[in-house]
Amino acid sequence: MLNATDIYKDYEGKPLLCGVSFEVAGHEIVSLLGASGSGKSTLLRIIAGLEPAASGQVSWQGQDLEQTPVHKRRFGLMFQDYALFPHRNVAQNVAFGLRMQNLPKEEVEQRTQEALVMVHMQDFADRRVSDLSGGEQQRVALARSLAPRPRLLMLDEPLGALDHELRERLIVELRQILTQAGIPAIYVTHDHEEAYAIADRLLLLHDGVIKQQGAPQEVFQQPADVWVVNFFGMGNLIAGTVISTDPLKVETVLGVFEAAAPAQPDFNKGDQVQVLLRPAAAQLGDGVNQLHLRVVDVRFRGDHFDVRGEADNGENIRLATTRAVQEGEMVTIHFPPDTVRVLK
Repeated sequence: MLNATDIYKDYEGKPLLCGVSFEVAGHEIVSLLGASGSGKSTLLRIIAGLEPAASGQVSWQGQDLEQTPVHKRRFGLMFQDYALFPHRNVAQNVAFGLRMQNLPKEEVEQRTQEALVMVHMQDFADRRVSDLSGGEQQRVALARSLAPRPRLLMLDEPLGALDHELRERLIVELRQILTQAGIPAIYVTHDHEEAYAIADRLLLLHDGVIKQQGAPQEVFQQPADVWVVNFFGMGNLIAGTVISTDPLKVETVLGVFEAAAPAQPDFNKGDQVQVLLRPAAAQLGDGVNQLHLRVVDVRFRGDHFDVRGEADNGENIRLATTRAVQEGEMVTIHFPPDTVRVLK
């Protein structure tokens, strides 16, 4: 449906977007992830037509949109601050875009009601938006974006202003609403848990390019590089050298680690690599890829303990366990080879 091809953009004389290309299929929810300042919001504004790209093309079903003004693109854009009108009630806020299209009064009322029902706010139609909670305001802003029946919906950090508990609840509702609406969507966030929960596919933006894209599970299981690991906080990274490729073995300051062969093996003996050891993959007891650690910190997390252990050489290793270990305790852990990832 949507194609963004080779999008370039500078900001204050420095490259911001450096040849970004991606597509969004019909009924697909794509999450655009990246750190603050990575160009996520700028990319949305370019797609919406609110600002031009230095070069590149945005097209819809093969039609170049460069000469298509904002109001004729029929794309919805929802901002983090919601941009609601405080002097209007809920229904008037939702109807605003429809009235700008000069639609008949009956159609405006019908579409407004449909949008409010979709976000479970039909009983709040006459309320002033200033009397609503943050979560309720978020729903009104979403209804206003859905009412004109856009062919693409773009959401820029829509839950960023809400507290953690409310965000957790609304993430689930938001995916249900977007799926029910059947509208392809681009969801911008810097929160990977939010992206995992809501998206069909992730796009990871860094240094002006898409570093990796794929289904949430695919990105989690097969991170493309060290930046992806660090951005998601996936676990422990240990520098090492490949000493064998069949099986794949890496020598590190903590010993030799054996890993499952990657889907596309491209390692050679002598390669300098990083070994990823996920905390949740650590198992207490003897086994392959074994480490002896002294427990230096334990944090209770409800269904598990976050533990930081120290090896003899002073290296710190994080692990997650359901067993209540104690600070100062010596533990032996191991990482099954199929959980170990090797990254160039």
